[in-house]
Amino acid sequence: MLTLPLHLKRLFLKLSAVFLILLTLQGCTAVAVVAVTTGASMATDRRSIGNQIDDQSIEVEAYNEITKNESLSDNTNLQVISLNGSVLVVGQAPTEHLRDQAIKIINSINGVVRIHNQIRIGNLTSITTKTNDVWLTSKVKSALFASDEVSGRTIKVITENAEVFLMGLVTQKEANTAVDITRNISGVNSVYKAFEYL
Repeated sequence: MLTLPLHLKRLFLKLSAVFLILLTLQGCTAVAVVAVTTGASMATDRRSIGNQIDDQSIEVEAYNEITKNESLSDNTNLQVISLNGSVLVVGQAPTEHLRDQAIKIINSINGVVRIHNQIRIGNLTSITTKTNDVWLTSKVKSALFASDEVSGRTIKVITENAEVFLMGLVTQKEANTAVDITRNISGVNSVYKAFEYL
């Protein structure tokens, strides 16, 4: 029987969890909406191609560094999203020490300009909560995409435990509209802005 190294087992478990979340969604609509709007966002992104590549590099390096750290990979649930070097970190850590350790690692990554630390101290979210978060993200993206007052394609939507985080290069008016749309969607507990303004 083939034995996988511990880091590959962890990666397999995380990918399996994502797959299960997608399978448990009610219908394929949410998956289709997320896929279509994500592709559209890449094509209409207001960042330069160079900045988009830099941000992807930051996200990949953060993931790799957190995965390499056994304490963090085993005990935390973190997402790292970068926009022009401004990094949003969301998720859960059981202790302040682990939260601070994660932030220190991310802060040392080349290209990180500032960090929006939104790591909550507490238990990790369940598969049910993660499924609900995927569903809320699709609802928010759909509502933004349907709006005539804001370009939903330029706004990243990240949902963690029913908290919705919005990122993008937007005008003040677009930001206000996006927040109003998001806060009025059923199931959204709070909205956090991590915008850069044009």
